[in-house]
Amino acid sequence: MRDSGPVAGETRDRVLEAIDTLRFVPSRLGRGLAERRHAANGIVFPDLSGPYYAEVVVGYEEVAAELGRSVLILSTHGREAVRGRVLDLASRVDGLVIFGRTVRDEVVDEVVAMGVPVVLLARPAVAGVDTISAENLASARQLAGHLLDHGYRRLAFLGDPESSPDTATRWAGLAGVLTERGVRPRQPVPCGFSEESGQAVARRLLSAARSRPQALVCADDEIALGALLAAEELGLSVPGDVAITGWDDIMAARYARPGLTTVRQPMRELGGRAARALDERIVGDRVAARHDVLHTEVVIRASCGDH
Repeated sequence: MRDSGPVAGETRDRVLEAIDTLRFVPSRLGRGLAERRHAANGIVFPDLSGPYYAEVVVGYEEVAAELGRSVLILSTHGREAVRGRVLDLASRVDGLVIFGRTVRDEVVDEVVAMGVPVVLLARPAVAGVDTISAENLASARQLAGHLLDHGYRRLAFLGDPESSPDTATRWAGLAGVLTERGVRPRQPVPCGFSEESGQAVARRLLSAARSRPQALVCADDEIALGALLAAEELGLSVPGDVAITGWDDIMAARYARPGLTTVRQPMRELGGRAARALDERIVGDRVAARHDVLHTEVVIRASCGDH
């Protein structure tokens, strides 16, 4: 049935006829036991709340299902003994996707040493391991240039570069362009990836009239949506009094008022690519590590000017 070995033509025909007569369907569990496989993949996420993570998981699960694999998900948010949980999950799946900096590189090495294929998602490379990420640096530089071209000079970055490789690269792109064009970048303002955090941090920054930023560059759209609420709460016009930008282009960004300038990244494709790369390593179609970087696009809307 797998067409994996030399079988006489007559024998093959007889077997296929019996399969058709009996309406036989192979047991995935039985095949997994025979092949010492689980027919399941694992994915380790920092958090499952929010539209960005949801879209990535949907993309991953869709492709995994298409490939005949179930998905076990581990969220590390608020969990203790994360290393042990990750190693336990790795022992129960055929391969593992690890998102962001949920565990240290040493733990990734431990999983690889177990013989479990690993794909890193939105995380810097580890030797011999596949990585899938979205482009951040060029898009951040383009966004920064657009803001400077509109005359904005006092820019505040909302997000913690220490918390995420993506955020660190976005900050580096912004700061690099500001420095090149003679504008001293302010230190980034730590902010959680949530609308509530964005609103609280933006309210504090925008309440200081004498030092109020002219533009808030937010590490993701949820922070930016919170900043829009803070500006409305304080009676400030966007973009008249302050420009606001985000990152991801989640659905809410398209319908916010004013429309949110952001960077569109292929969230579902990130998850789908990770699932396909992992399957290639599991079935042995590919041995060499591959590093894929997916295209992103700056989307200009009214929150920082229409053009």
